[in-house]
Amino acid sequence: MSNGLPGLPTDATVDRRAFLERMTALTATAALTPVALVSSRPGPAAAGDTPALRSELPKAGMIQATEPADLTVVEAAQLIRERDLSAEELVQSCLDRIDRWDGDYRAFNLVLDEEALASARRTAAAPGGARTPLAGVPLAIKDNFYTAGVPTTANSYLFEDFVPAFDATAWARLRDAGAILLGKTQMGPLATTAATTPDGERTTVNAWSPFDDDVSPGGSSSGTATSVAARMAACGTGTQTGGSITNPSNAQGLTGIKPTMGRVSLQGILPLTYTRDHVGPLARDARDAALMLQIMAGPDAADPRSLGLPPVPDYVAATEPPRGSRELRWPTRIGVWPGYLDDPTPPPARDREQQQGDRVGSTPPRAERGQEAFARRQVEVEARREMLTTLEAMGAELIEIDEPSHWSTLTGWPFNNVRLPERSEIFLEHLRRDVRGFGVSLSPWINGLLLPGAEYVRGQRARLVLLKSILDDVFSRCDVVVQTAPFPFDMVGLPLIAFPIGFEAASTAGPRPIGALFGGLPYAEDRLLALAAGYQRATDWHRRQPAEPDSFERPPSGRRRSRIDAMDVMELAE
Repeated sequence: MSNGLPGLPTDATVDRRAFLERMTALTATAALTPVALVSSRPGPAAAGDTPALRSELPKAGMIQATEPADLTVVEAAQLIRERDLSAEELVQSCLDRIDRWDGDYRAFNLVLDEEALASARRTAAAPGGARTPLAGVPLAIKDNFYTAGVPTTANSYLFEDFVPAFDATAWARLRDAGAILLGKTQMGPLATTAATTPDGERTTVNAWSPFDDDVSPGGSSSGTATSVAARMAACGTGTQTGGSITNPSNAQGLTGIKPTMGRVSLQGILPLTYTRDHVGPLARDARDAALMLQIMAGPDAADPRSLGLPPVPDYVAATEPPRGSRELRWPTRIGVWPGYLDDPTPPPARDREQQQGDRVGSTPPRAERGQEAFARRQVEVEARREMLTTLEAMGAELIEIDEPSHWSTLTGWPFNNVRLPERSEIFLEHLRRDVRGFGVSLSPWINGLLLPGAEYVRGQRARLVLLKSILDDVFSRCDVVVQTAPFPFDMVGLPLIAFPIGFEAASTAGPRPIGALFGGLPYAEDRLLALAAGYQRATDWHRRQPAEPDSFERPPSGRRRSRIDAMDVMELAE
């Protein structure tokens, strides 16, 4: 598992030009090679193809959890290995919370109560005890991951009766490491929006504000995010095409990592696009995210995108501090975009006539919404400043960087939107058969069909120009770069990490987590995890957990069940 140069992060050894050539080839492959939507059998790779973990598993240190469901993955795994906790006790604790609270959170669309408990009992009875890295740890798996013998619906009409015969490679590797399948999580239909039913009824809520529909739970992996934030699962999996690991993580105070394209196999994941889909963990801290990624990552002969990459480094070791030091594991230059720390502009004062124009009884009126947005932006900017100050004190160097030429054009909606034909091509037979199967999420597929071929080609060229400018212009001056949106790095296959850096003040709806987003060079997941872990050694934002639903004032008739329409889908689409 060595990257060849012990003590150096992977990005110090990567050939950037080779990655550009790889993404060029991947773009061409997407245009030439049809993608099998539902395979009838697993590929030739087995879960055992994953690189072996180092023999010494991470130690949790001081454990402060008040009940088993509060334990992180690393904490739970250690207690189970040391026989201070049984897997059955841990699973039952999570199931108790699901039984009590998931009627409010609606994070799961399937809970495997008896199956999970039976797996936990087998863990306890295993010869030699529970020695695998995730032995007895219950996970929430997004419902676009194949799970053998268990429905995989992607919350859609198209797959409502689909039961795969084999496991997705990523889940198989977690399973073989001892993880227990607790249940399948709600998601946007076919991974296109925040979690809803196929006909558009919103399902999952934000664990921090369970009765406020205006507080988003994140993107299509929001069922997993809510289950982990609400302590109903120790950790979980997500997929990202346009922000659906990092957005829910930031929205719910979690640490989520979207790895480099190909680092985790996509075999057995219901696809959205061939060149932008990614698999990654949503965790409570960087160490858990590192352990999950360590197990999922690695080559898989069934997914050509995962082959020929640099060896998987030791992500878990990357989250550990230098011996006897609280500094970052590696000297790191942080690129800061123009405007990232700028104070927001106050909303304009409204005269009497404008105030009268606000609808009487509106909730809230336009002026109030403007003031709220301004106040939230102020708090967010201050949290960013404090975060960067903390990292600078730990040895990071802050560098102001400028946007490359034509940045806003290359990262804007027109070029970002050229991913839509890829999803339409994958689902073409379903579109021909009956468009009603797509439910409320139909619009992006129709738009993909209507996008001219010339515009698609231009968009693919623009993506390669964007990638080259990031590699040559941005990363010539820094090692990681702050982000305000996931789309630029999603477009070009570069890794991202999200982690909590503060909270807005508590309100009747509950405090809102504030998150940071960092992007790195190809295969730089180890440096990104080291950065987040260093920050989390110096702060405790990641240890905060949301209040339970009974702590909030419930709406008179229960939680309002809102809906999204086709225009919402286009705005929220992956």
